[in-house]
Amino acid sequence: MSEAQEAHYQIRQGKYILTPAGASHLAKLPLKCMQQEFPYKTGITFTDSALLGKPASYHPAFYGCFDWHSSVHGHWMLVRLLKLFPDLPEAAEAREKLAQNLSTENISREIKIFQSKENKGLERTYGWAWLLQLQNELLNWDDPLGRQLSMNLNPLAQQLSLMYQEYLPKMVYPIRVGEHSNLAFGLRLAWDYAETTKDHSLKAVIKETALRFYKDDSNAPIAWEPGGSDFLSPSLEEADLMWRILSPAEYHTWVVKFLPSLFQPEISLAPGQVKDRSDGKLVHLDGLNLSRAWDLYGIAKHSKKNKQALLNLANTHLKAALPHVASGDYMGEHWLASFAVYALTTQ
Repeated sequence: MSEAQEAHYQIRQGKYILTPAGASHLAKLPLKCMQQEFPYKTGITFTDSALLGKPASYHPAFYGCFDWHSSVHGHWMLVRLLKLFPDLPEAAEAREKLAQNLSTENISREIKIFQSKENKGLERTYGWAWLLQLQNELLNWDDPLGRQLSMNLNPLAQQLSLMYQEYLPKMVYPIRVGEHSNLAFGLRLAWDYAETTKDHSLKAVIKETALRFYKDDSNAPIAWEPGGSDFLSPSLEEADLMWRILSPAEYHTWVVKFLPSLFQPEISLAPGQVKDRSDGKLVHLDGLNLSRAWDLYGIAKHSKKNKQALLNLANTHLKAALPHVASGDYMGEHWLASFAVYALTTQ
């Protein structure tokens, strides 16, 4: 990293720590695009001309930052940074834009899309998970704005909780991919929301689904990863989910059986490489390095073996990705900052 980049992070007791300068640097990225309508990639299904129009006409809260889910986790990132760094130079702008976007009226219009028959699979489950993560963050923010915005967002969060509960029992097979539809990632963030809100029905269906699909897994082919456009590790996301589902003793036994290569004296798992950061798919690998880092931190914290080696491997992936979060190209900048903040603040 350059000296400027190093000022954004510090290493304390073997962990990367986000500094106020780093928080300010990263906050600028979603602030730049959260109210920027274009370019935008829509995911909705049009059945007639009623929804034709600018993105803000059908996604009035989350119309910026290229697509719906990136806009959602950009909002989440700003809330987390405001909680950790209330004196952020960008705080006033962030608070204003959050209040403008997450209004009661805007959220009520967002819900209508998800209630339509043709769009019941919209953003399933990646966008759903990040919306619940945003609500989780707001509910844990001791601030008048946080309380107001969590009330505004609550109807949409409850709608998505019900959609999870309807969808998961219908699944016959898990989705083990390295992109948006990865099921383990979607379950993981939804579980954290359910814990905060005491949404017992959601927790129950997540636990049943996770045990049904993952409890008997072993020898995950992590050597086959990554795929050419992965930003999530199928193996590591599953392992980072299951410590939430199993007891500590059960998890230790399970994770060693599931990922035996992580518990050998030498771990071979190199960071993903990116050759063109202007390519929206290839730049996914920068996100993979960040998500691998947060997975490895979680696995290390909840396993009994190889803790230091796993932490070192997480740091290796984090170090490989951090210099490229603000690459200067929109295809990475509109979303990578959220991944960096999540990795840096959930250790």
